[in-house]
Amino acid sequence: MKILYAFQGTGNGHMARAQEIVPLLKKHASVDTLISGHQSQLKADFNVDFKHRGISLLYNKTGGLSYTKTLTGNRFLEAVKVIREIRLSDYDLVINDYEPLTGWACKLNQHPMTELSHQASMLFKETPKPEKKDPFGELVLKYYVPGTKKIGFHFENYHPQIKKPVIRKKIRNLRPEKRGFYLVYLPSFSDKNIIKIVKEIPVEWKIFSRHSKIQYKENNVEIFPIDEVNYLKYFESCEGILCNAGFETPAEALFMDKKLFVIPIHNQYEQACNACALDKMGIPNSAILDQTEIENWIDSDLCFKVDYPDDIESILLNEVFVL
Repeated sequence: MKILYAFQGTGNGHMARAQEIVPLLKKHASVDTLISGHQSQLKADFNVDFKHRGISLLYNKTGGLSYTKTLTGNRFLEAVKVIREIRLSDYDLVINDYEPLTGWACKLNQHPMTELSHQASMLFKETPKPEKKDPFGELVLKYYVPGTKKIGFHFENYHPQIKKPVIRKKIRNLRPEKRGFYLVYLPSFSDKNIIKIVKEIPVEWKIFSRHSKIQYKENNVEIFPIDEVNYLKYFESCEGILCNAGFETPAEALFMDKKLFVIPIHNQYEQACNACALDKMGIPNSAILDQTEIENWIDSDLCFKVDYPDDIESILLNEVFVL
């Protein structure tokens, strides 16, 4: 069997999941990989056969999705051209982690595809959603990657086709401890806006920034450029993590038994849904960087125990390879 594994390059979660899934696929099939998107800070630790700029969601400095930047910062005509040129006839199956170019190519050519992503879980009615629906967000989740066979990942098994998170071995192999400092990963915010809030809270903060190329310190706040090795070192020993309401980072924090506080990206419906799911689990969240709410979180002893088994290979063999 020959497989094309296509994944989204916006954010780090898709790349983190690919690091775990691609080696497993290669144990059982011939695999090519394709990435589209241009907003990931993680680098692939495997060979990527096809790279495209694709379509990425872009953000402003206050943590919100910017429709203007998204419309002007993407090359939509180039994406249409790539969709028409992808050679699907070389593959028995396409596995898609929220990657739109191959998703639409498969739909137009009626080619077998399985969507294996967190976003796929959003299309099941059992998945927690905010009371206030976002019609545009619902449309994006439904049509960004069209397809019929969907297997989703989420914080809990809300439906038989929704599996628990894929926790990469780089996380499973850590030995978590708590040394009192707090980690911040809020790539949708500017460093200035984050520092302004957290420096007023008298604990040690370590911010990993997509905006800074150097390491520096301001009083109780230390800023680091994105570096996976350094990040994992501090993630292993932090007390808790303040992050956006994505999927992989909160899932890894829960797995590591870390205190967790999330801030969904404004206008990003998927993150609003994630925050809703986490809220039902007892995990605090806020729509903004709120000093009082963050202080209350630090003073609390909130934690949520999870059981995230290492079962992705079984899922691939029993549910994905079945055409």
